[in-house]
Amino acid sequence: MMTVNELYKNFVGQLKIIYDERESTNITDWVFESAGIKKLDRITEKRKQLNNSTVEQLNTKLLELLKHTPVQYVLGEAWFFKMKLFVNEHVLIPRPETEELVEWVVEDVRGTMYDVRSKKSLNISHPTSHIVHILDIGTGSGCIAIALKKELPGAEIFAIDVSKDALDIAKKNASDQNAEINFLQIDFLNEDHWKSLQSFHIIISNPPYIPESEKTKLAKNVVDHEPHVALFVTNYDPFIFYKKIAMFADKHLKANGKVYVEVHEDYSKEVQKIFAEKKFKTEIKKDMYGRDRMICAYK
Repeated sequence: MMTVNELYKNFVGQLKIIYDERESTNITDWVFESAGIKKLDRITEKRKQLNNSTVEQLNTKLLELLKHTPVQYVLGEAWFFKMKLFVNEHVLIPRPETEELVEWVVEDVRGTMYDVRSKKSLNISHPTSHIVHILDIGTGSGCIAIALKKELPGAEIFAIDVSKDALDIAKKNASDQNAEINFLQIDFLNEDHWKSLQSFHIIISNPPYIPESEKTKLAKNVVDHEPHVALFVTNYDPFIFYKKIAMFADKHLKANGKVYVEVHEDYSKEVQKIFAEKKFKTEIKKDMYGRDRMICAYK
């Protein structure tokens, strides 16, 4: 038998082999919370004995974490826009920067004529006249599409991905969040597949944008566990997704529509040029850390 405090200290101490102290503590708090051991209870009941099954359960998770498996995959959960979503190694772990991209879209759409209230409040004489249609390219866990649907319930949202495994997870998350999304398995790089897509007021994407040459710069827990198809692009054409998005938007963006994309902080100017070649005007937005991480394109 071990006390809560003994196991907690051991957990943090082991994780400090691969993480700094702050991250080790945050991960440990999260894992203990998932096992029903709340932070307040752990502090006030340090000498409480844990049963063997709880100790075994936590130690199993510790072994996975020591293999550099991200805590989100170990627990099968990630938080995004105040939602707890299911994640595993078939989908990218949602990042705070992507939340900022969603916030940008929500602010812009709410400032337009589009009716984004619940469908019950729409003008039934013109049921679709002012409904905003949104496309999420490379939806992964579905985090962007679901967050937009929760914030803009009157919007009609389509979400596409090349991976069936990713779409299965996105569908589960949408169901768990009671969000009605139109999911489609589409290889967006294949222009023939665009025929099955309509036109949209908003196109949004957090596409793969990290050149393969930068793999060595990333943490082991990212490179070894997160899906490479959602992270990396070839060195010889690192902007392939932005080129395709610009081409698609040139033909499938409704009048006064906008494109929102997340970008690599070092290549925002290059992405701007890609959209400029298709006669789009662009705006760059910095993330919370002051990095150029988002671009809006419009005509």
